[in-house]
Amino acid sequence: MSNIIRLSSQKNDLIIEASDNPRILYWGEKLSTFSPESAWLSQAGVTNGGLDIDVPVSLVSENGRGYFESSSLEGHRNGLNSMPVFKLSKIEQENDRLILRQTDEIAGLEFISEFVLDEKTSVLKTRNKLRNLKAGSYTVDRLAVTLPLPEFADEVCNFYGRWVREFQLNRQTLKHGGFIQENRVGRTSHEYPPIVMVGENGFKEQSGQVWGFHLAWSGNHRIRADIDIRGRRTVQLEALYFSGEITLEQNEEVATPWVYSTFSAEGLNGMSQQFHQYVREHIVRFPKEKTRPVHLNIWEGVYFDHKPDHIIAMAKAAAEMGVERFIIDDGWFIGRDDDFGGLGDWYLDERKYPNGLTPVIQQVKDLGMQFGIWVELEMINKPTKLYQQHPDWLLEVKGYDQPAERNQYVLDLCNPDVFNYLVERMDWLLGNHDIDYVKWDMNRRIVQGAHEGKAAVTKQTEALYRLCDLLCEKYPNVEFEACSSGGGRIDYEILKRSQRFWTSDDNDALERQTIQRGFSYFYPPEVMGAHIGGYHCHTTYRKLDANFRGLTALFGHMGVELDPVKEGEEERQNFAKYIALHKSLRPLLHNGVSFRLDRKDPASLVNGVVNKEGSQAVVLISQLAMLDYLGQEALRLPYLAEGDYQVEIFDLPRNFAEGKFGHLMKKLPQWMVKALEGEKVIINSQWLAKVGLGLPLIDPASAMLLKFTRV
Repeated sequence: MSNIIRLSSQKNDLIIEASDNPRILYWGEKLSTFSPESAWLSQAGVTNGGLDIDVPVSLVSENGRGYFESSSLEGHRNGLNSMPVFKLSKIEQENDRLILRQTDEIAGLEFISEFVLDEKTSVLKTRNKLRNLKAGSYTVDRLAVTLPLPEFADEVCNFYGRWVREFQLNRQTLKHGGFIQENRVGRTSHEYPPIVMVGENGFKEQSGQVWGFHLAWSGNHRIRADIDIRGRRTVQLEALYFSGEITLEQNEEVATPWVYSTFSAEGLNGMSQQFHQYVREHIVRFPKEKTRPVHLNIWEGVYFDHKPDHIIAMAKAAAEMGVERFIIDDGWFIGRDDDFGGLGDWYLDERKYPNGLTPVIQQVKDLGMQFGIWVELEMINKPTKLYQQHPDWLLEVKGYDQPAERNQYVLDLCNPDVFNYLVERMDWLLGNHDIDYVKWDMNRRIVQGAHEGKAAVTKQTEALYRLCDLLCEKYPNVEFEACSSGGGRIDYEILKRSQRFWTSDDNDALERQTIQRGFSYFYPPEVMGAHIGGYHCHTTYRKLDANFRGLTALFGHMGVELDPVKEGEEERQNFAKYIALHKSLRPLLHNGVSFRLDRKDPASLVNGVVNKEGSQAVVLISQLAMLDYLGQEALRLPYLAEGDYQVEIFDLPRNFAEGKFGHLMKKLPQWMVKALEGEKVIINSQWLAKVGLGLPLIDPASAMLLKFTRV
């Protein structure tokens, strides 16, 4: 049996041959014409030096069929049925959703592939399932989604990182063998987030054919990009299972995480814009108004030293600066005077808060701000009442020592008693206090991730989702932030249960520039927690001017991280200035179309947002280091609609604003002189796109913000 099925969207097509061995024939740019009768014309025949039949990359890509690369499925039934061969048994299609069912009657297995191609955003959502059809357990070692790519997909770009340095780009050429990325830390990870881009050699921000892939999973994962000896390219994404972790009894099934992918013929910007739109329409849900309130988090201001009178004074100063949401961080519960104790004992420390939390919350509310609080529900310290009462609640393998991380251990969420205890404590916290927002942290990696002696990292991750889902259902007006020592748990599946990511514990604006750029490839700015840190950065000890700190935080979900009571008047005014600037631009920043511009010198980064009509844009020019050349590349902006535009300078490095630029510039560009003198500067969109706007040299660790408005 053979059936050519086309799923189509505004920019992409997915064409599948639903034969006895179903496979993807095409996944890429939308075809202007398509004839199913022509599909056979792409077949290449059978070469010498191999099997006597053609064995394509298919949905399962079974080794038992003669596919010699990485299969979508590996498993066995007590050593048997390890080489299944499936045949298509059923096709189910409704609008943009397609389900293909394949069965192997000998092995007693059903393999199910689901595809949903979103017509508007051109993002493909796909996953595979495996069902055990007959008596006896079936052990699943691997279950993946395998997607083919054309021969010109020669370059892969993934992300690496660590604590306080997340989302760093890593490019490599695919020639022979391939690329593999594994994450085994039990969370999405700082080290290797589950995202990858593959495309033609040299794809850039504004040009090139590129596919983006996101595995929506908050646990262990494996991603491959392979080339076989025939030159066939594939991308494969899966949850990574430890030995014996997944066993199916009769009629039980397991599914891969959802894989979200899209193709862009317009470079990485096109890819990002399609993902951003999809996230806004299908992933993130804001329980209240969509406007993202400006935060103040007290962590870097007071750490564990909680004094209600001082915290209320902080709230008053925060409100005066324009802050809209005030968050009490770690240190409010019993035993939490440092990071050696307290986790798990989710009871208010009455030594610190003798009158309870309510008076503090009420003061915050009276000041017109929302109130938020920090928790780390999955964790426990051993010097706690909870551990003394329930040492068996740890996620561990009995009989072995386990190393701590940040002096803490992980609770076994698969244990119903643990799960119910956490629900009960959150019921107390959220049911008895007027809380708008919860910062949910997860500050360690998982070692010995086992429930009742059996590997259970996958089940731990699924239990986390159930806990999140239950709390979101019970408290629909409470927003959640996903934090994991900063950016250790950032993915679409956790974003379905939260409204904000804490992108990094690093508030150093110079480091944040590359962290936030990496983040921007798959996530829109309104879910990116971006705080203005203090003049003296707590993580790097670097000192940076308010201009650079303020503008770096501008394009995300803005917040500030400080004790405003201790800050001087000048610094408070600096914070108030950039909060006000962010608020004035927030409707554009959080609803517009984001872009990054290609630059010859990586010491200069340019990014911006244009409104959907193309009639208004803001552009940030950030200088990270000294340029190679004694001249800055012109600003060429191709994303505005045709017309004439007024150029406005919204912010400059402080020394430029004060006229102290002589160490770099003898004269500023003439348009800048006129703009700073109050004259209206007009530029045509075509001239701006093709020839560009002249830019000055600015100092390292400084930035300037421009606005373009059609006249």
